[in-house]
Amino acid sequence: MLLEAISWNRRKEMRDHSEPIENMVKKLPPEYQEEVRNFVKFLMEKRVKKSRGRPKFDWGGTLKELRDQYTSVELQHKVSEWRIGN
Repeated sequence: MLLEAISWNRRKEMRDHSEPIENMVKKLPPEYQEEVRNFVKFLMEKRVKKSRGRPKFDWGGTLKELRDQYTSVELQHKVSEWRIGN
């Protein structure tokens, strides 16, 4: 009966989103706190990488000397080869 009560309280705590995350983390063992810290760092880096802003297109015209050698489609394929390293 006691085990069931503990289990029920534990499930209730997990569903309760009103508790501040800091309090929840403090209840974790140190190795789990480190995992939380690493995950938060990952999320922050992911967010920074996502918000790059609008592309500048300052590279426009850099391949104009190749326009007589390649069609636009051929040039796209060539650039793809250069990126991959083939």
